[in-house]
Amino acid sequence: MSDSVSAQMMANAVRALSIDAVQKAKSGHPGMPMGMADIAVALWTRHLRHNPADPHWIGRDRFILSNGHGSMLQYSLLHLTGYDLSMDDIKNFRQMGSKTPGHPEVGVTPGVETTTGPLGQGIANAVGMALAEKMLAAEFNREGFPVIDNRTYVFLGDGCMMEGISHEVCSLAGVWGLNKLIAIYDDNGISIDGNVKGWFADDTRKRFEAYGWNVIGPVDGHDINAMDKAIAEAKAEEHRPTLIIAKTVIGFGSPNRAGTAKAHGEALGDEEIAATKAKLGWKYGPFEVPEAVYAAMDARPAGKAMEDAWNKMFADYAKAYPELASELKRRLAGDLPAGFDDVVFEALCNAQAAAESVATRKASQKALNALAPSLPELLGGSADLTGSNLTNWTGVERLTHDNMLGRHISYGVREFGMAGIQNGIALYGGFIPFSATFLTFSDYARNALRMASLMKLRSIFVFTHDSIGLGEDGPTHQSIEHVASLRLIPGFDVWRPADTVESIVAWDAALERRDGPSALIFSRQTVAFCEERDEVDADAIARGAYVAAEAPAGAGKAEVIIAATGSELPLAVEARKLLTAQNIQVRVVSVPCANVFDRQDAAYRESIFPAGTPLLAIEAGVTGLWYKYMHGNGDVIGIDTFGESAPAKVLWPHFGFTVENAVKKARALAGRKE
Repeated sequence: MSDSVSAQMMANAVRALSIDAVQKAKSGHPGMPMGMADIAVALWTRHLRHNPADPHWIGRDRFILSNGHGSMLQYSLLHLTGYDLSMDDIKNFRQMGSKTPGHPEVGVTPGVETTTGPLGQGIANAVGMALAEKMLAAEFNREGFPVIDNRTYVFLGDGCMMEGISHEVCSLAGVWGLNKLIAIYDDNGISIDGNVKGWFADDTRKRFEAYGWNVIGPVDGHDINAMDKAIAEAKAEEHRPTLIIAKTVIGFGSPNRAGTAKAHGEALGDEEIAATKAKLGWKYGPFEVPEAVYAAMDARPAGKAMEDAWNKMFADYAKAYPELASELKRRLAGDLPAGFDDVVFEALCNAQAAAESVATRKASQKALNALAPSLPELLGGSADLTGSNLTNWTGVERLTHDNMLGRHISYGVREFGMAGIQNGIALYGGFIPFSATFLTFSDYARNALRMASLMKLRSIFVFTHDSIGLGEDGPTHQSIEHVASLRLIPGFDVWRPADTVESIVAWDAALERRDGPSALIFSRQTVAFCEERDEVDADAIARGAYVAAEAPAGAGKAEVIIAATGSELPLAVEARKLLTAQNIQVRVVSVPCANVFDRQDAAYRESIFPAGTPLLAIEAGVTGLWYKYMHGNGDVIGIDTFGESAPAKVLWPHFGFTVENAVKKARALAGRKE
C-alpha cells in the first residue's frame, strides 16, 4: 500500500466509482457499496489472497458478495485491484452484453466466484465452498504441503440474515466447524421498507453463538483499522466459522440519503452526488480515479508472488506425491477417471442381464453401487431421507465434523440450504455433488435449482417418491406439477428413468454433463423392467427419447405411438401388447429426458414422433408438456388435479392409469371403432 494514498481515499474511490456507475445507468443500488467500502478496503488490501492476473488460481481466497444487489462494490474492487475489468466496463454497468451485469454473475465478470442476488444464497454457496476446501485439504494435503489452503469470505446484509436459508446453512457451518469461513455482516438496520426494527429484531450475536460460531463485534464498519483487526482475529480462529458484525451507515457520505431506505436502490442524482463527493473530500470528476490510487490498490505484484510461491510448493508436492498431485489436478479439471466408460458399460450389461423389476429409487442405488467406487469425487447427500431416497452406497462413510473423508452428507431437514451448499461445492471444484429429497419438496429448493442452471453448474439433484405412486401420504406429498415445472427451468435436464438400464444412463449423463445441472426423478413403487428393449442402446437412451418397442410391422408402420416416462412405461408396453393382439400397430417411445430430446436435431425428433402418426402420452403428472409433440393429433393420460390419500393400487385406476384406458384412447387415435 502506498504511503501517499490513505485507506480512506481508497474507500472513497470505491464509493465514487459505485455512485457514478449507478448514476450513468440510472439504475442500481448505491447504498450498500457506500456503506461497505471501508470494510471492503480493509479486506481486499490487507487480507485477501488473490491474483487479479489469474482469477482461477486454486490457492486464492474466495470472496462472495451475498448481498449481490450491491454489485458495484465488487466491480469497483475488481477494477481498482487490477482484474480484467476496464473503466469502459464500469461505465457499461447494467447494459446489454456488459461484463458488469446488475447482479454479480460467475463466468461473466473475472473475479466473481458465484452468481448472487437472491438473498441468502451467497452465504449458502460460501458454506459449500468452505466445506469443499476443508474436505479437499483433508484428502490431499500432506505435512509441509498445504496445497489446498484458502479462506472463504462472504459479505451479507440484513436481507440475507432474514432469509430462512441463512439459518439452514449457518447452522450446518457451525456443525462442520468451518473455521476458514469468515462472514462480515453489514448491520446497517435499513431495508427497502425502511428501518428493520419493525420486522427484524433477532439477537444476531446470540443466534450465531448458538450455531457454534465465533462472533466478533459489533465493530465500527467505517473504521478501517478496526475492521483490519477484526479480520485478523477471525483468521486466527482454528475451530469455528466467524461472524464479524460491522455497524455501518447505508449510503455513507450522502448528506441527504445516508441512513435511509432512499439510499438503497436508486441513483443518487447529480446534485446529491456532487454533495456526497464534497462531503467525502473527493475532488475528481465522474469515473476519474487518480493514478496513485490505482498504484496503491494494484494487487497483481503481490498476487503473482503468492501464486509463484504456491506453484513452487505444488511442484515439490508433485515430486513427493506424484499420484496425489495427478489425482488432484484431474479432480480440479473436472475430468472423469480413465476407464469410467468401461465401468458404465459393464453396469449396463449387468442391468440388462439381470432384468430386475425394482423401484427406480432402488435402481438408482444399484447404479450408485456400480459407479461410485470408481468416482472418488462423487459427494452425495440427503435432507434427512437417506433411507428413503437410497442415496448411500455400499461402503460409503458419512461426512462428520471429525471425518472430512466421508462422502455422504446428512443435511438434516434443510432442502433449500442443501441445494445452495451443493452449488457452492460445485463452484469450488474437486467434487461432483448430488443431494436428495422427495420430489414434492423440490419446491423448497427451487430457487437454488434455478441458480444452478443459471450458473451452468455440474450439480445433480435426486428426487424420489415422484407421483401418486407414493400412496397414502396423499396430495401434500404426491408430486403432480413438479416434473413439468422443473423442465421449464432453462438448461435444467430432468431425467425420469423407467428401469435399471435407464437409471444408469441417466446417472452417466448427469455425471458427464459439464454445462449445467441435472435432476434425477425416481419412484417409490416397483416398476417392471422393460423386456421389450432388445439390447442396451445407451446412446439412444442418452438422446432423451428413443423407441423402446417398435411396431411389429416395422418402423414407419405404426398406427399410433404411445409415449411414456418413468413408472408409466410398463403401462404403455402392456397396452401395446393388447393392441397388437387386436392387429393395431403400436410404437412405444420412452422419454427419460424431454429436455435432452428437445435439443436433438429435427431429423431425429421427427424420426421418434413423425408428424403423421397420432400420439398418446402417459405420465403421472400435469399434461401440458406433451401437446408440443402431437402435431395436433393426440391425447394424454395424465393428472391435472392434486392427488388423493389412498393406497397406490386404488389411485392408479382412479386417475385413469389402466391398460384398458390406454387401449381405449389408443384405438380412438388410430381410428378404430370399439
